[in-house]
Amino acid sequence: MTRWNPQQFKRDAERAGLDPAVTANAIRTARLVTSVDPDLPPVLTLRHLAALTRSDYLMMRGIAMRSQNEHYRLFRIRKKPAHDGEKRFRVIAVPEPGLMRAQRWIAQRILARIRPHGASVAFSKGDKLVEAARPHCGARWLIKLDVSNFFESINETAVYRVFRSLGYQPLVCMEMARLCTRLGTTTHYRSRPRWLLTRERSTIEVYSRRRMGHLPQGAPTSPMLANLAVRLFDEAIQELADANDLAFTRYADDIALSSQDAKFGRDRCAAVIGKVYAKMGEFGLSPNATKTRVASPGARKVVLGLLVDGDEPRLPRDFRANMRRHLHYLCVPGADIAVHAAARGFDSISGMKNHVFGLAMFARQIERDYGDECLSKLNAVAWPR
Repeated sequence: MTRWNPQQFKRDAERAGLDPAVTANAIRTARLVTSVDPDLPPVLTLRHLAALTRSDYLMMRGIAMRSQNEHYRLFRIRKKPAHDGEKRFRVIAVPEPGLMRAQRWIAQRILARIRPHGASVAFSKGDKLVEAARPHCGARWLIKLDVSNFFESINETAVYRVFRSLGYQPLVCMEMARLCTRLGTTTHYRSRPRWLLTRERSTIEVYSRRRMGHLPQGAPTSPMLANLAVRLFDEAIQELADANDLAFTRYADDIALSSQDAKFGRDRCAAVIGKVYAKMGEFGLSPNATKTRVASPGARKVVLGLLVDGDEPRLPRDFRANMRRHLHYLCVPGADIAVHAAARGFDSISGMKNHVFGLAMFARQIERDYGDECLSKLNAVAWPR
């Protein structure tokens, strides 16, 4: 990756016959970005972004204008049923190839260079699940909360502010925010004032739109943008945690707060939960109250699927039991792997194979010897070719 060089830019502009005043203005604009981070690439206009990302300019302009064309492929993933048995689904919006290319460039060249708040332990380079759980090891009291519809709660104004904080100019920030968000359908929730724009806020007629978009789950830019957009929320929760001597981490929509003090008490936990809920409301987030949990001294404590009741995160018993069942059937000589795959709800043997190897690789990150043992057994299975 080559850093932007103002001298080289000036020489190239002179060879291209560009007006010196325009060149000087471009250099001043670019330096606002590189002063934040020398490795951030200046983006001067939407057309410049199209050239940098090797994307179609007219497509990008149409997206920034919120044209009627849908640039995402939508599909649903089944979630765990609600307590009343109602089926639930998560909507995944995958950008079409042209938009995907532009978003990947933004994610890799811009967003990946910016670190979120220290308590944010997902979606940044080097983040590991075991490190996200480790701060809560040995906790006597554990509070777990969930942000409802995390990505979809981040509107395009919040995304715009992320890009502005990196030194990019307002128009380019608005255009990049549009490229990274999606309008979706009109709902009662998205009819609230924070999802609506006044006409006066847009000085370019073709960009004037009443509704704001949100981060789509499925876009490569969404995870990092979501983390950066809620930095002030993270700071507020960190202050609350520090005031109560609590460890605090946020892994995407999963918030964990823990105390090493056995006398912390259920009343203080309830007070902390109430304050976190209030902060969520201040920042346009909503709690999924059905997932709020408090684990007291002596109770099983799990953070991000890992046991944290000891000195180090460990794999829980149900994970081992699930792995043991898979290995039991797969390692029997002459085992009918197709029957086992169907019995466990997989559509294909390859799908189950990828799943169990994924479990073993995950186990290896947490408990290396156990993970190696599982991988050895899986590699010995007579998988169909």
